Amino acid sequence: MKKMILLMALLSLSLVNAQAYKGKNDIKGQVGWNIQDHGNGIQVSADFGIGENMSYGFVASYLLSVEKPGGIKPDFADRADVKARFNANLGNVFGFDKQMDIYPGLHLGTRNFGAHLGFRYFFTDGFGVFAEGSAPLARYDANVEGFEKYNNQFVFVLGASFNL
Repeated sequence: MKKMILLMALLSLSLVNAQAYKGKNDIKGQVGWNIQDHGNGIQVSADFGIGENMSYGFVASYLLSVEKPGGIKPDFADRADVKARFNANLGNVFGFDKQMDIYPGLHLGTRNFGAHLGFRYFFTDGFGVFAEGSAPLARYDANVEGFEKYNNQFVFVLGASFNL
């Protein structure tokens, strides 16, 4: 029983110190499961704090399982996407607990210009979870066909977030 109480006290103490966004010089790393039509994959991202409520970052995604229309296998370039992004970290603006952050933003990638909305929750100072949705606002090719659809649609990502 004493061990259980000690464990609960340590977990409670670690939750008090957790902070989802610390402002300037904060660095977050995230890895998640990319869920979308025609395939699923992985996404890796990093965000760098440049102000109290601003950050910039980079995102790379790769589709692992994809539909193969007509039995044709997509190339690496059809499965991969890279983006630069800007976030407005608004958890403190909305009065959320320090463990939570909501971050809308814009991104510019190899396939399109788009917007995203994400949410982070940190259990400890170093580990948390996140969910993020993104959609294209403007595609580079107006007539998206075939494999071009893979990285030009709404994408939902669930994963783990880390303080670096």
